[in-house]
Parts: sequence; C-alpha cells; structure tokens
Amino acid sequence: MDKEIIISAKGLTKTFGSGDSRVTAVNDVSLEVYKGEIVAVTGESGSGKSTLLNLLGGLDKPDSGTVTVDGRELTALKDHQLAAYRRRYSGFVFQFYNLIPVLNVEENLTLPLDLDGRDTDKSRLDELLQLLGLSDRRYNLPAQLSGGQQQRAAIGRAVIAQPPCIFADEPTGNLDTANSREIVDLFKQLAAKYGTTVILVTHDGTVAAEADRVITMRDGSVVSEKVRSI
Repeated sequence: MDKEIIISAKGLTKTFGSGDSRVTAVNDVSLEVYKGEIVAVTGESGSGKSTLLNLLGGLDKPDSGTVTVDGRELTALKDHQLAAYRRRYSGFVFQFYNLIPVLNVEENLTLPLDLDGRDTDKSRLDELLQLLGLSDRRYNLPAQLSGGQQQRAAIGRAVIAQPPCIFADEPTGNLDTANSREIVDLFKQLAAKYGTTVILVTHDGTVAAEADRVITMRDGSVVSEKVRSI
C-alpha cells in the first residue's frame, strides 16, 4: 500500500536581510514527508534547518514556494487563518520547555484547548499522561519536575489537540543521554499509536540515527537524505 503524504513542500526559498547582508536561509527546497514518519533534519549551525522547520510548521512564510500539510496549503492562508491552523493542527516542541511556571502539568497540557475554547477529553488526557509517564506528576508545577519530565510535559501539550504533525527544534538539546533516549522513544510511541508525524531538528547524531529518515542541510539546501535500515 502506498504511503500517505502528509507534508509536501515545493521550491521553498526564504531569505533574511538585504543588500550585502542578505542571507538565503532556505534555497529552493522540495520534499515530502509521510504520515507517521519520523524525520530528523541535521546540519551545521546556519545550514537552514530551523528555518526549514519553521516554514513547514507555518511559523514563518517563504519568499517563494508552497507548503501543504494534511491537505491544507499553508502558503495560501492569511495571517489569522495561519494562526488558527497552528493552534489546532500543529504541535511545537522547543529546546527550552516553555511551560507556564504557575500552572501544573495537567493545566499546561490542556492550555492549548483552553485557549481555543475547546473542552478536554478526560479519558484522552489520562491516556496521554500515562504515555508520558506523568500520571503521578499531573498536579506538580514545572519547577518540581526534572528536565526530562518537563520536556515530556511540553510534548504532551503539543499533542493534546491531536495534530497530525509535531515540529520539534532541538528537543533533546538540554537533556542528558538517558533523557534524550526517552524523548526519542516517546516520539516513536506517538507515531505508532496515533500516526503522528514528527519532524525534528537535531545536532545529536544518536538522536538522528533513530529517525526513519535523516535529511542533511548545508547552506540552505538539502544535500543528502538517508533512510534508516530496519
């Protein structure tokens, strides 16, 4: 059976600055990502990988080219439509957990639904907390959690609305080897259980090696793709 394409990018180009300081961060990049696939984007600092992630996730708009995610052409949306799309259909995870310090784990997880005026499915919340290994920490504040637990909570917040895709920028950058492995395993569980697609930017070769596909960037362009052997 053919794989279902969830993300399609065509001719993406993004520049910053002007004149002599003009930098082409992403240069005519085209790619496809499949439903349930875990894709790692690697490359040296300044290679354009984070900019590419932001374009694919709708956090930024390209100068030219198109991005289609789950049938929606992001580049055709107006700003308010794009904001609603990000809130409802994309999950974002960053190196710094960005949890709200005065909210407990459960409140941090359900915040995206609260902001969108949606009710929380309690059974799904309980299931997600168990998957995250945070059932016994649901009423703890972020300051009472380890770094790994905080990042798992951040991932839970990103997936609570059941988005088809998660976009993660250096999600293991602040974690030790053991916690990094736990985060990678969690992404794999989300992909297997819910069909969630994960695009992650990483400098960590060990993390990248666990992805289904590794895309390497240099000077704004994709220079290689490698599919993991099973």
